[in-house]
Amino acid sequence: MALTVNVNYFNSFYLKRIYGDGVASSTAKGIPYVPEINNTGSESFQGARATGGNGWSTPISSNTDYDWYIEESRIRGGYNNTTVDLGVKAYIVEDNDSQQHRKNSLIYSGIFNSRTGVNDTNVFSVGEEITRSVDPIGGSIQKLFAEDTNLTIFQERKVNVALIDKDAIFTAEGVGLTTTGKIVIGQITPVLGNWGIGTNPESFATYGYNKYFIDKDRNAVLKIQGTQIVEISNAGMMDFFRDQLSALGVNGAAVGSYDVYNQNYVISLQPTGRFDNGTYKTLTFDERNAGWTSFFTYKPETMFSCRGKFYSTKMTSTVSKLYTHYTNQDRNNFYGTKTPSLIQFVFNPQPNFIKTFKTINYEGSNGWEVSALTSDSTGQDPSVTPSGNWLSNFDQATNAAYSKIYSYDEGLYTENNINYRAGFDRKQNKYYAVIPNNTATPMAGEVIWGNQTTGIKGYFTTVTMKTDNTTNNGGLKSLFAVSTEYINK
Repeated sequence: MALTVNVNYFNSFYLKRIYGDGVASSTAKGIPYVPEINNTGSESFQGARATGGNGWSTPISSNTDYDWYIEESRIRGGYNNTTVDLGVKAYIVEDNDSQQHRKNSLIYSGIFNSRTGVNDTNVFSVGEEITRSVDPIGGSIQKLFAEDTNLTIFQERKVNVALIDKDAIFTAEGVGLTTTGKIVIGQITPVLGNWGIGTNPESFATYGYNKYFIDKDRNAVLKIQGTQIVEISNAGMMDFFRDQLSALGVNGAAVGSYDVYNQNYVISLQPTGRFDNGTYKTLTFDERNAGWTSFFTYKPETMFSCRGKFYSTKMTSTVSKLYTHYTNQDRNNFYGTKTPSLIQFVFNPQPNFIKTFKTINYEGSNGWEVSALTSDSTGQDPSVTPSGNWLSNFDQATNAAYSKIYSYDEGLYTENNINYRAGFDRKQNKYYAVIPNNTATPMAGEVIWGNQTTGIKGYFTTVTMKTDNTTNNGGLKSLFAVSTEYINK
């Protein structure tokens, strides 16, 4: 049905339609409000939806005959007054105007200059070459890092370097030369090696000219030094990272940062994600030692360094809190939870001989205890299944007195007004302790066994030492060297 409009002016009008949807809503069909019609003069408009006053009225109901309104095109509605046109129309001829996901491409806009007030960040000129693409076989772009006049591009399976504000030209002999050019992103050159950052850009950290990241698909922790990629996970930790990175999964996170306070790269592998209390492994790589020097007992959400200090964040209840590391003398206290320092190593002198390990000795601070000391399996037939930790000298279930070798202070006890040491004793600032045998089950044919003997037998023995809970709790404890006395029999 046609809409009838009576106009007494000889004027030009625009007829506009309101797309109502039959619902009394201020957001009907995306049209928020209908302008109120001024009923003065000789205008008449059938079906005007004015509510009165100077405000805006909302659509009440939808009607194909009434969902229209008139807007005049001449200034003040005067006869032969200046006509207001529709203005400049922005348009572009595009053969394929559908949305595209170009995960391996870069695009840049116009310049931004806060000093001169120029802000063209919303300008993307189609008349210029403003896009650059990398090889799609390397996967999507995950991380960009600008360094001087170069741009490092991290893909899932490849690392590239692009020139910024310069381009490369080649001589007749094929020698590359670099020259200044108008192009923003110049020549893209792949870095040697089939390495990438996977889908873990959060593992990226940089200090000086070194850049660190992980490639979980290749079970590697990597470092870019100059123009080369070095696999630092091979520094005695290849098996560890093979297992841990394989278990990282799709939802896992690998939070990385550079600790400027200790000059270390810190990586926290979190298979279940950053925002839960799941399992994790946080450890550090030291450039000075060219190796992985320590594990930590905290699980951060994020980590960063600023002005010589190292920070991390941790969610507590519903609030994410910021923590400063290395600010007090209460060591091993992370996010309000204190845990002892622990180190595990192996005694294996003369590997081809069966030995009896009699003592354990160390040089360092007071406060260290031995929580476990276990030898390998020797002299047992493959068909025999030992019950319990039958070669461990510490079995708390069977003999609590030998559950550990106590530290110098904790092992002190008195009998008949005489002081004795149940664990480490000290002589000339070196600590000594006898290894008691606490075998739970004797071997076949063994005459004397258990704590009636001293020492344990094996090709090697695995030792676990940790700090106690009483000696200078939270203070500095050092451990320089650990040794053992043994006999070949």
